[in-house]
Amino acid sequence: MGCACQGNASKPKYEVVTTVVDPRTQQEKEKVVFTSASKPTATTVGKRYPGSTIREVPPKNATTAKTAGQ
Repeated sequence: MGCACQGNASKPKYEVVTTVVDPRTQQEKEKVVFTSASKPTATTVGKRYPGSTIREVPPKNATTAKTAGQ
């Protein structure tokens, strides 16, 4: 039996992103600290990370092997 989350592939996901400085290169990099299918949950978690942002991740393309072979 497959995972129940596979049926939600067409729904957007939300990521809480923070900016960190790489100690080796001294360059700023984005780091995803949390991912959720719920925007309110992502917003609540984002409040725990000062300076974090919430970004929407578009759903994956629903191309399957059947349609790709046609």
